[in-house]
Amino acid sequence: MTAINIKAVIFDLDGTIVSFNLDYKSLRGDVRSYLLRVGVPASVLSVKENIFDMLKKTTIYLKNNGKSVEAMDEIRNEALDIAEKYELEAATTTDLMSGAYETLKSLRQMNLKIGLFTLNSNKAANYILQRFNISSFFSVTVPRDKVNFVKPNPEHLEMALRVLGVAPEVTVVIGDSSMDMESAKDLKAIAVGLPADDSKVEPLMRHGANYIITSITDLPVLIEKINKEQTTQ
Repeated sequence: MTAINIKAVIFDLDGTIVSFNLDYKSLRGDVRSYLLRVGVPASVLSVKENIFDMLKKTTIYLKNNGKSVEAMDEIRNEALDIAEKYELEAATTTDLMSGAYETLKSLRQMNLKIGLFTLNSNKAANYILQRFNISSFFSVTVPRDKVNFVKPNPEHLEMALRVLGVAPEVTVVIGDSSMDMESAKDLKAIAVGLPADDSKVEPLMRHGANYIITSITDLPVLIEKINKEQTTQ
């Protein structure tokens, strides 16, 4: 019998630390329109899927139709530039989640390493962290620009773990989406769901959440609880 000793916490950004007022519907529509203009058939794309799924399908289509790697990279970068414009605009009106600053401060006082992995661009993420004066809390920030494959692909979370120098088994991953839970589950990290409302609890559990909290301020108490729980080796 031994106690888990949590070493690190890795956060999602949107919906976890800040409430991001991003117009996802318009963003998806504009990216889809751009991809249609460069020759991707409408049948390949759905306005209901996120831009990363659109880009994944676009890459497969272009590759199957003989496009060069350079051409595919150019199309991907242009699509992400469109996304970044929306993100930077939304970043000016986003709000810090109630209790987020105090929670980050408590975690630092607990000598935990703190990281961030986000689907936002580096520019948008840094703008938000600086705007709320919380960048100093994070030892690593992994935006989408720094990885080839974003969450739920394990590469995204793996980079944050590698930079922090911690094992997933002693790391708490907290987020509001199924992608965050899947990322943690795949690497055997401890997944903590922070649902926006009651309807989000079941999907988070289904996608791998080990714990559910209703406020970010519950996180330090939960970590103390996990540290005290006895688990069988």
